Amino acid sequence: MRGAAQPVAKKVPTPRTFHGDTVIDDYAWLADKDDPEVLAYLRAHNDFTEAATAGHEPLREAIYGEIKAHTQETDMSVPQRRGRFWYFARTQEGKQYAIHCRAPISGPDDWTPPVVSEAPLPGEHVLLDLNLEGEGHEYIAVGAASVSPDGALLAYSLDTDGDERFTLRVRDIESGEVLEDTVENVFYGATWAPTTASGARHLFYTTVDDAWRADTIWRHEIGSTAGDVKVFHETDQRFGVGIGLSRSEKYLMIGASSTLSSETWVLDAADPTGEFRVLRPREEDVEYSVEHAVLGGEDRFLFLHNRTGINFELAAAPVDAPDEWTVLVPHRDDVRLDYVDAYARRLALGYRRGGLPRLALAEAAAAPAFAEWDPGEPLANVGPAANPEWDAPRLRLAYESFVTPGTVLELTPETGEQTVLKRLNVPGYDAALYVAEQLWVTAGDGARIPVSTVRRKDVPEGPAETAGPARSAPGAPTLLYGYGSYEATMDPWFSVARLSLMDRGVVFVVAHVRGGGEMGRAWYDHGKQLEKTNTFTDFVDVARHLVGSGRTTPRQLVAMGGSAGGLLVGAVANLAPELFAGIVADVPFVDPLTSILDPSLPLTVGEWDEWGNPLENAEVYRYMRDYSPYENVAARPYPAILATTSLNDTRVLPTEPAKWVAKLLAHTTSGNEILLKTEMVAGHAGVSGRYAKWRETAFEYAWILTRLGVA
Repeated sequence: MRGAAQPVAKKVPTPRTFHGDTVIDDYAWLADKDDPEVLAYLRAHNDFTEAATAGHEPLREAIYGEIKAHTQETDMSVPQRRGRFWYFARTQEGKQYAIHCRAPISGPDDWTPPVVSEAPLPGEHVLLDLNLEGEGHEYIAVGAASVSPDGALLAYSLDTDGDERFTLRVRDIESGEVLEDTVENVFYGATWAPTTASGARHLFYTTVDDAWRADTIWRHEIGSTAGDVKVFHETDQRFGVGIGLSRSEKYLMIGASSTLSSETWVLDAADPTGEFRVLRPREEDVEYSVEHAVLGGEDRFLFLHNRTGINFELAAAPVDAPDEWTVLVPHRDDVRLDYVDAYARRLALGYRRGGLPRLALAEAAAAPAFAEWDPGEPLANVGPAANPEWDAPRLRLAYESFVTPGTVLELTPETGEQTVLKRLNVPGYDAALYVAEQLWVTAGDGARIPVSTVRRKDVPEGPAETAGPARSAPGAPTLLYGYGSYEATMDPWFSVARLSLMDRGVVFVVAHVRGGGEMGRAWYDHGKQLEKTNTFTDFVDVARHLVGSGRTTPRQLVAMGGSAGGLLVGAVANLAPELFAGIVADVPFVDPLTSILDPSLPLTVGEWDEWGNPLENAEVYRYMRDYSPYENVAARPYPAILATTSLNDTRVLPTEPAKWVAKLLAHTTSGNEILLKTEMVAGHAGVSGRYAKWRETAFEYAWILTRLGVA
């Protein structure tokens, strides 16, 4: 390691007492990221990690080169029509960021998008070039990029630190002039109202409170010297807010939501200075979302709600009588409704069945009859693509899978004709060499866990689940990935970078554990609050199945998870360290009890519906204490661990992995390396810029391959 010494964190015993339980936290001092001593500690770990992994450099360079070779660096997205223009993004070889552009349509009947080309389109105009905006900054991210309805102005917001606090600006598109309408410290999104009869342009945006909760909606009139108007403020700290236009652009809609409840307020978009009205007052444990539709010639609000069942049903109501619901799609125990999109002529309904996303389409009739769309691949992720035009004659759909790159197509519903507009070009890739499968693993309590695998066909898969005794030959090197929180789903996705693992014989496996939403709302309910440990034991049961069935061995198995998935693999490190050769924990939520006990921290109060409230409930406190990765670090033989974090992360503060690594180093009995890597100018999503992200991926994959013994 070139003589570098791994930093040893000093111990500053700090007591914490709740519900009669006193805990001494030796590393609480690491919470102050502005403390020069903390910064020096993090930098020292970076130096040590760099030295410890210096031998991986040739492999990292090889992986980075492979990602580049499999990427069409100069490319263009499929243009989307909105109003008088086609909108699209370009990437150019050697440039870190996308360039957002538009070009005029040829006429009102022009619905055929221009051919994807490296050459500029006739009349092409650059709207936003992040390569230029990012000059002089180590990091840049977009929070909003929204063109006014008349096509004259661009509202865009940028973050140059990674803390997800954006500066909102407005640019005259033709002249390039940035107007004086600038707002600091806004949240994601910017929504234009239609231009009024007087020519006034109004822009709505959101701000956050000190706990980083989106709590207030504002209205700004372009060019006005009057102060911005607060149009909505949420006082309940469990709820966050957002604003948008209905797809028909007839209504402005404010959504207020917590983990378990929601409420929608609407306003005729033609009257942007009017008063919003609530559609249905919020109820505890009742969630609903709203879309505007025209069914059988009548204006309706569509409500996707769980008042009658945990997996949601779809209902419609007259816009002036939102309480008069008519059921369109009833609740089912085996189908979880996810969303409904409305267009002038049709509806698109997204739902889940058998652990996978599905899509059904229907004409916009008074009683729509939905028919499931078949992408032609059983293990796929399907859904509507961008369809900004309400009355477009064709519908864009998108799908991808573990082996099929992202694909955008247009469907003519009247004829069933499908035209592929673009499939992500992956130079040198042959899909026929790979195979994806869905497995089912039985958990200790009898629950059936869906598991996705993808590998090269020439890599042995091991015996099938129902086969006889495990084979004697060694299994395959395997990367086991998981998340399991917030009802999030890990649906099939294509990854260029993952090819560098699979082409070296690694099998990629996703454990769809409880706490996620893959199997419906009950799957989520049985993996949160006082049932959270199901998330961790499910992952361990999947790992044991992979080993017990001969698919892999502990020496050939690495676990990986990020954010709440970092909590998952952190807990698993305590539960079953013997099952893994290594663990990668990206921006890991490994000190959840300390964070959730502090309501002043970002997001904490809103998180109580997910984890429980340990401040008020002693049972929740004890339960979280008993599974928290940080709280339960003890003298045990931990596998090799790589933890990554970012200094400006506001979702999972960098103190969590810093404390966790310090405690692991003080307790591990195995001698395996435990590394911490901190990005000093980045946020929860890590570095910005595609080349920088490729290098970060190469760093992690080289570490994984080394631990798997296939480097």
